[in-house]
Amino acid sequence: MMVMVTIMTANMHLHQHYEMARVLSNLFLPAGRGRAENGAVRARARWTVLAVAMLGVCLAATARHQDRDSNGAPKTSAAAPSPEARVDINHASAAELMTVPGMARPWAERIVRFRPYRSKQDLLDKGVVTSEVYDRIKDYVIAHRNRE
Repeated sequence: MMVMVTIMTANMHLHQHYEMARVLSNLFLPAGRGRAENGAVRARARWTVLAVAMLGVCLAATARHQDRDSNGAPKTSAAAPSPEARVDINHASAAELMTVPGMARPWAERIVRFRPYRSKQDLLDKGVVTSEVYDRIKDYVIAHRNRE
């Protein structure tokens, strides 16, 4: 948004240097010096719009991936149990999910209701649990796609 305001301000500043009569004559003259200057202003405006569009695409792509780590695997703490000891959110019952430290019955029932999950990060991405609950349980759960 700030980039657009800056560009609009720069364009307004550019147009302030031309008198109103000169701008109008540049628009309506069929050929000559006035027409060439108008073409230069239009070309400059097109390049400005193109640069802003490219900047927007780059910023959107950067923002989309800034919260992911490089390998895509969610981080767990060093004190986390082994993957075999974790509770599978795709296959465990609500009672089994209740054995996870920090889990409450409503959250366990929501996890069961909104299955299946591709990864435990889906609990946050789909809005099944809050970030506070996820931080408490993330080290104790795992998402297996197929029953082992």
